[in-house]
Amino acid sequence: MIRKLNEDHGDGYCFGGIVLSASHNPGGPEEDFGIKFNGKNGGPALESVTEAIFQQTKIIKEYTLLEGLGHVDTDTIAENKLPKIEGLDTEPIVSVVDNSKGYVDLMKTLFNFDAIKALIEREDFTMCFDGMHGVSGPYAQKIFGEIFGVKDLMRCNVLPDFGGAHPDPNLTYAHELVEKMGIGESHVNNPPDFGAACDGDADRNMILGKNFFVTPSDSVAIIVANHKCIPYLSKGIAGAARSMPTSGAVDNVTRQLGIGNYEVPTGWKFFGNLLDAQKIHICGEESFGTGSSHVREKDGVWAVLCWL
Repeated sequence: MIRKLNEDHGDGYCFGGIVLSASHNPGGPEEDFGIKFNGKNGGPALESVTEAIFQQTKIIKEYTLLEGLGHVDTDTIAENKLPKIEGLDTEPIVSVVDNSKGYVDLMKTLFNFDAIKALIEREDFTMCFDGMHGVSGPYAQKIFGEIFGVKDLMRCNVLPDFGGAHPDPNLTYAHELVEKMGIGESHVNNPPDFGAACDGDADRNMILGKNFFVTPSDSVAIIVANHKCIPYLSKGIAGAARSMPTSGAVDNVTRQLGIGNYEVPTGWKFFGNLLDAQKIHICGEESFGTGSSHVREKDGVWAVLCWL
């Protein structure tokens, strides 16, 4: 949304955004509730910004609450004009938007939806997706459900507390999906051919095959190796990057392809620097995060579309 606002209205129109999320931790009033700030490139705030914010916390003397300005119904898509505030030249406006529509439109420009739909409709291919009661649910319902016709969508209804569970897409916390895919100790007849899950804020992803688990380190390597199958990357990529704890599988791929390879400290902001400099087009980390040049964050649903 940050990047789209700046594309539509000019660079710098949107200074950044605040993300409210429990991510892959238990969420809700009695559990975790995280606050993140993303910069104008859409990615995690740079250290220069977070340091400036920290310095302000040392000298702040007062703050103002926007109380008594009327109720904003965040369940309704609309623009809400608030009463004029002293010191501001214009009336403040709170726009409630459906970000999933913009996301779906973006994905349609990156992937061949007709080809993926043809795969889903094949009699010899079945797919299951687990939203883990997180924010990927509406995106999965629109893309995998309405557009592609996938019937097996698990836990795609968003719950404030993620149903009391850890929405972490790994072998431990996504055990329902793992069992359905016939992995480990589970013995099921005719499991789906392809399975995937996303975490609470939809940036992490897990990819599963029939009786088979794909490690996140291997997943990014395989996406890089097959990037020419993805329409918006088909003309070639400048390079790829991984975090330090991520295995060197992607290093072998970049070496074979003759493209740039980078290792960064843990923290997605370091990938953002390389993406902004157009040194890389794909990146990933061992903690189930994968992303590309289309945005400056991890993107779980995008990673699933890459595999399809």
